[in-house]
Amino acid sequence: MTVLLLAAAALHAQQRTVAGTVSDVKGSPLAGVEITVEGSSTLYTTTGEDGRYSITVPDGGKAVLHFYLLGFLSQDISLSEHPEGSVDVVLEEDYMNLETVVVTGTRTPRLLKNSPILTRVITVQDIERVDALNIGDLLEAELPGIEFSYAMDQQVTLNMQGFGGNSVLFLVDGERIAGETLDNIDYNRLNLDNVQRVEIIKGAASSLYGSNAVGGVVNLISAGATEPWSVNVNARYGAHNEQRYGGSVGFQAGKLNSMTNAQYTSIDSYAMPSEGDYSTFYGGYNWSVKERLQYEPLDGLKFTARAGYFFRERDLQSDTRDRYRDFSGGLRGEWNVDDRNRVELSYGFDQYDKSDYLLFNSTDVRDYSNVQHTVRGIYTYDLTADGRSTMIVGGDYMRDYLMSYQFEEGGYYIQHTADVFAQVETNINEHWNLIGGMRYDFFSQKRLSHFSPKLSVMYRTGGWSFRGSYSGGFRAPTLKEMYMSFDMASIFMIYGNPDLEPESSENLNVSAEYNWKYLSASVSGFYNFVDNRITTVWNEELSGMMYTNMSPLQVRGVDVSVSTRLPFGLGARLAYTFTDEAIRAGEPLLSQTRPHSATARIEYGRSWKNYGFNVALSGRVLSAVTTEVYTSATNYEETETQTYPAYTIWKLTVSQDIWRGIQLNVIVDNLFNYRPDYYYSSTPSTVGTTAAVSLSMNIEEFFNKK
Repeated sequence: MTVLLLAAAALHAQQRTVAGTVSDVKGSPLAGVEITVEGSSTLYTTTGEDGRYSITVPDGGKAVLHFYLLGFLSQDISLSEHPEGSVDVVLEEDYMNLETVVVTGTRTPRLLKNSPILTRVITVQDIERVDALNIGDLLEAELPGIEFSYAMDQQVTLNMQGFGGNSVLFLVDGERIAGETLDNIDYNRLNLDNVQRVEIIKGAASSLYGSNAVGGVVNLISAGATEPWSVNVNARYGAHNEQRYGGSVGFQAGKLNSMTNAQYTSIDSYAMPSEGDYSTFYGGYNWSVKERLQYEPLDGLKFTARAGYFFRERDLQSDTRDRYRDFSGGLRGEWNVDDRNRVELSYGFDQYDKSDYLLFNSTDVRDYSNVQHTVRGIYTYDLTADGRSTMIVGGDYMRDYLMSYQFEEGGYYIQHTADVFAQVETNINEHWNLIGGMRYDFFSQKRLSHFSPKLSVMYRTGGWSFRGSYSGGFRAPTLKEMYMSFDMASIFMIYGNPDLEPESSENLNVSAEYNWKYLSASVSGFYNFVDNRITTVWNEELSGMMYTNMSPLQVRGVDVSVSTRLPFGLGARLAYTFTDEAIRAGEPLLSQTRPHSATARIEYGRSWKNYGFNVALSGRVLSAVTTEVYTSATNYEETETQTYPAYTIWKLTVSQDIWRGIQLNVIVDNLFNYRPDYYYSSTPSTVGTTAAVSLSMNIEEFFNKK
């Protein structure tokens, strides 16, 4: 008994209860600050409404407390320097978003400033300031080197530094998206309502995400409820009878967290004022609803369920409407087994359908359906007790079903894909971070398999971060590219090729970045060697186009960005990208990548108790590009030189926080009234300066005491 009492006394002596307050630089208490103990995933507390906290830690004065709140610079406090029982902390605002947690580059949460993979983050504040209608508007406003243009029938197509939409993987909360048109997903599905942030990784990411990540990854991260209850309603009205109405309802009650969102948008068709490849912008409408429900029955065990529905109708012809539908859902379980072991299991479902609605007899004819079932398992293990080295292993299985009007007699094909991947990340010391990874993918249709490696290293000193990475990318031929047999408006046929080889790439990236609490600057160089890129060429024997692999090409360039945000409300950002796409003479791929592009934004804002404002001027500049274009619909070996002109578009946004959650935005787009002389597919469909106004109200803030 004496021995047990002595042991208990010794254990108690090694523990210590620490209490205090957390406030901002003005002395106001901060609620919801997360306080954790370094090296432990179970010791955790948060500050209350008065900013106070209390936590019991082991090892007496040897423990290190970590204080974190989104929007503020985190702090680490060593208790060896605070022998007293009270520790008060003052947090400074994070003007440059250095404390944003990112997950896309490594699949494990990392602070943006500590991520070994160079990641561009567009925050919810950026989204609100831009007030974009869709993901395309947002990415073009925030990132140079990205251009959304039109293909046949005004279908939207993407070019991101020489890579098309089928080589850039778009995710929602880490999940793939079904369906495509002309090698691009339906970007209209990606509305920005309830998006907490957007994470962009440029360069091959196939070692973590597999096929289609050969050129980069764009991941939209959804927001969950953070208040006991919240209700938001919003609306926007602009030129061409553009309308947007949305709302969300969220609640957090004990172990349950729910967020429900709905949105409706529409715009009328309108005519172009001058000649071009197209003469009319096709209007239409879409609406969507989605639910995200989280339940945490035990500490460290969390389940997330999601469901969504999307519908879009486009006014393509006077007697026909294009219709697009999507049903999606999933369930994910995450279990922190102990301080060093974490397990994630998930199932996802996504069905994307296209149909033609015939007005003369009110018939809806479905002619395309892509259905994906995905199962995933991920295991994360901290190789060291202090969490400095982490191993992640996992695997996916997907059943991919595609029925399409582009197959003979509207047939269908099924493909089973499976993969396993492993990655090790280690913080060698306070300066060096190293990541190595490998992924193996298998595709059933051709019994195709592929290995994708990755190696990244980061060195940090002071405010500087130096990164270097090598990654292998690949893209397997799609079911459409292998089995297509489509009559292109009775002009020619397009044939698939079951003998296609997968695209592969070798990606090198080096970067230097400097971060200070008011300034961020970076420069990076990238080089891609792409082999077997899949494209279409004219086949004399078939008298039609056929998918084939082309000879190697190179995509290389430089990204430069500088941004600042000062305490008195002034902010600015300038980013520039140079891209060089080197294609061998005689190859069938005709590049339309603009070599120079830039984005810029300058803003000023202030806030008081019941009022705040922000004025932002943002623009994008794209250089001219000279390329070859086909001159005949029957002979795709004849080309001529074509120059697509440079252009610049500027937008002025005035945002006002009027009173308790009421925000009013006034947007003047194309401020300097740019109008193309000729409407190419790569020029914007603007007809001049337009204006819009939007209103958002957070109803719960009406009842908050201030």
